Amino acid sequence: MQRPLAASLLTALGFALALVLTACSAPAAPQAKDTRAPTIPVGVTATAGSAGTVHVMWSAAGDDRAVTGYAVYREGRKVKDLPATTLMTDVIGLAPATSHTFTVRARDAAGNVSPPSAPVTATTLPATVEDRTPPSAPTALRATPDGSRAATLRWTPAHDDTRVTAYDVYQADTRIHTVPGTATTAHLTGLRPGTAYAFTVRARDAAENSSPDSTPADLTTAPAPGAPPNTAPKDLTATATKGEITLTWTPPNTGAPVTHHELHLNGRFATTIIWGTTPPPGRATYTFPVPDPPGTRYTLTLRAQLPDGTWGDFSAPRTVAVR
Repeated sequence: MQRPLAASLLTALGFALALVLTACSAPAAPQAKDTRAPTIPVGVTATAGSAGTVHVMWSAAGDDRAVTGYAVYREGRKVKDLPATTLMTDVIGLAPATSHTFTVRARDAAGNVSPPSAPVTATTLPATVEDRTPPSAPTALRATPDGSRAATLRWTPAHDDTRVTAYDVYQADTRIHTVPGTATTAHLTGLRPGTAYAFTVRARDAAENSSPDSTPADLTTAPAPGAPPNTAPKDLTATATKGEITLTWTPPNTGAPVTHHELHLNGRFATTIIWGTTPPPGRATYTFPVPDPPGTRYTLTLRAQLPDGTWGDFSAPRTVAVR
């Protein structure tokens, strides 16, 4: 009599389980179709960088879900498709001394496209004789935070045998902004609160010759309300010699000796720098070998281990080329 009872019980349990699974697998309500287009990109600028190049920039558009990309148009004809993370591009292959009109449109994942931005016009520079001499590096670069998400850069103009046509702003060896050659300031937006940054500026002439980097300018944006103070190592320097890179920095003030630092190369963890005893006071130094060929560029950042065992904020980056 036990076996049939067990079978009946299993049958009942199976039926109950089937009801639960059926209830759990009920189809979800269909999501409303996205028919709303992104907002129109604003702040569009166009700057001629050479006889055949115009640099176009804009501010991020908004969407009720998410912007997935941008399209750049010249005289109403699309010339570039770009991801949502890109807010600038160079339009190349243009004729010298020619006026061009540019607009930008944003798109979302559903294929909705914004109306065109307000048009902007730029005239490519006249063709010049061959020029292989780059401008001098801009000097006296200064960076001033504007709250927690913006900054203003200022510098002393560079010099060129013809003329400087543009200044390019770099962050961690990546160009993020361009202004005309007559400008000596740049306003940067879209920064993160409580974050250490390092910026450099290069001058460029009509033949697309670029100057060496300016001396880096560091800044730390204001923290978000209620956030703890920044814990990044400060005043990081990176010097390359033959087959080696030497770092020096000031550890953060954490209330206790900092015995561990993480070194990241090009955004990836490389090694942990450990002092077996109490670290020396003042600035720290670390030298490591680099097997890559001369000219290889590294972007380096450091962060310290805090007394509670967590890792602090990253330092402002430094970029160095192997010798």
